[in-house]
Amino acid sequence: MKAKSLNGVMTYAPKSRNELMQYAFDHHKIMVAVNAEKILHATNDSRELINRNLGYPDGIGAVWALKKKGIKTVVKIPGCELWLDVVRNYYKTKSFYLVGGKQAIVEATVSQLESEFEGINICNFRDGYIKTEAEELALIEDIKKHNPDVVFVAMGSPKQESLMERIQKSHQAVYQGLGGSFDVYIGHVKRAPNWWVKNNMEWTYRLLSQPSRIKRQIHLVRFFVNLHLNRY
Repeated sequence: MKAKSLNGVMTYAPKSRNELMQYAFDHHKIMVAVNAEKILHATNDSRELINRNLGYPDGIGAVWALKKKGIKTVVKIPGCELWLDVVRNYYKTKSFYLVGGKQAIVEATVSQLESEFEGINICNFRDGYIKTEAEELALIEDIKKHNPDVVFVAMGSPKQESLMERIQKSHQAVYQGLGGSFDVYIGHVKRAPNWWVKNNMEWTYRLLSQPSRIKRQIHLVRFFVNLHLNRY
């Protein structure tokens, strides 16, 4: 699977979701979503964090940047869909551990997964409010005890990636950072309708739904200008 540097952020260019998932399982990788914002605002620390792991094109900006680099077969893989693809493909043979969100959110997520994927092995879960080093060490020990094949961490970047790296030092598995994906999955937060998603206009829908995002979204204009000028 090919990878290209986008403003110093090494981003893999899978031809399909299955290719990405297979690579992650073959190499026990931490999967990290890469989008226009992460490319535009990359720092030395954020680049190093992503480059140590498996950065994949979560947003259309990353896809366009990879295509500008000559990889025409790359596909967009939204993280909020990818983790469910992992569950769907492996729930009969792999075990899962969930970390993140408020207690009610992660409990609802587990309940819905168990309802939707009969027989799924969720070996344990906990909320994302890890406030002390002792709590983090207890989490790591619990993960080691339950020995999951897949660990999902929904805490937002870069906090979730840093935590996953620390856990992985003690327990090899496939990891994915999910941000707010639990909330989307249980319907607590509404995602853009399918038409907006399929036409790569999810960011537009978010802006129309939440005009306060304008300050954040305006940076996307800078990204596309830089992309047009081949600065990545």
